[in-house]
Amino acid sequence: MTSKINNQNGFFQDRFDTEPFFEVSQDLMCIAGFDGYFKRINPAVSKLLGYSDEELFSRPINDFVYEEDQHMTEDHRTDLRENIPLLNFENRYVTKQGEVIWLSWTSIPVRESKLVYAVAKNITHKKKIEEERSQLLISLSKINEELQHLTQMASHDLRAPVNNLLALFNLLDVAKVEDKGTIELINVLQSTTEELKGRLNYYLDAACQKKSVHVPTENLNLQHSLNAVFYSINSLISDSKALINIDFSAFDTINFNKVYMDSIFLNLITNSIKYTKPGIYPDISIATKRVNGHRQLIFKDKGLGFDMENVKHKVFGLHQTFHDHAESKGVGLFLIYNHINSLGGHIEVESKVNEGVKFVLTFKD
Repeated sequence: MTSKINNQNGFFQDRFDTEPFFEVSQDLMCIAGFDGYFKRINPAVSKLLGYSDEELFSRPINDFVYEEDQHMTEDHRTDLRENIPLLNFENRYVTKQGEVIWLSWTSIPVRESKLVYAVAKNITHKKKIEEERSQLLISLSKINEELQHLTQMASHDLRAPVNNLLALFNLLDVAKVEDKGTIELINVLQSTTEELKGRLNYYLDAACQKKSVHVPTENLNLQHSLNAVFYSINSLISDSKALINIDFSAFDTINFNKVYMDSIFLNLITNSIKYTKPGIYPDISIATKRVNGHRQLIFKDKGLGFDMENVKHKVFGLHQTFHDHAESKGVGLFLIYNHINSLGGHIEVESKVNEGVKFVLTFKD
């Protein structure tokens, strides 16, 4: 139903009957008086609150508001009486069944008629999600504190035996050792122990910075980092007879964290050696590449691989293992994923069973 009215300029315009819109709207619509009572409501109001129209009209609106929100709601109602519109105001109501629901109100006062025209949306679902997220953050913070404590304890307690080993090396008179192979072995052991101490100190210092999320970076030479890892696992590489092809021609330096880069190389190489196919020597390729202006580190092997369809959502999860191996702990890929992501990069993986695996690490520009 429409009717014609004459506006100020003498032109006719349609005035639409808003009754159907008011009745079918799923949002809560109401007209309230400055006295704090409902004057008119649409069906959505009584349907959501569970009260009859008569019950809603017979009591002050604040009677239906959640007790803890009543004072705040009354304060804002006072603002409405002063002709101050209310936008996106959130408060809680209690249904006849005792359920607490959240509503978001937009209310416009008309002082001449002492009426307030208001529309509300039910945002209970949104509030529940926010509460669940808040609880999750609290839980994660607690877990993080526990992990931080564990890291501090482990790093601190492990430093004592490492320092004892270094003290023994200082007491050892290498000049009295005649066998060159033994001397070389002692040097490797001492160097590895010193590197272990350095890493423990790094992790302990990082754990002590409770609130800091800053990870120090520097301009690293990839070959130097790789050489340090080769040196620390020289026996493992030699015993496995691994073939490692290196091509850093696209770029050979990157701004990154040194400990993280060493950890990435260490875990990728040891994984490839660990999961090589029986009867075949490990075949590993490490190269740099530039793609659309981004710098990437490509790591490939020809090992056991895994079925990406079954494990694609678990590859970088903590304690996720995909092969029956005594030393599989499911930590290495988890660390790599967090190292690269914490510095703004990302990692992708491709793999097929018995055809090896390919990791693509893309660094932040």
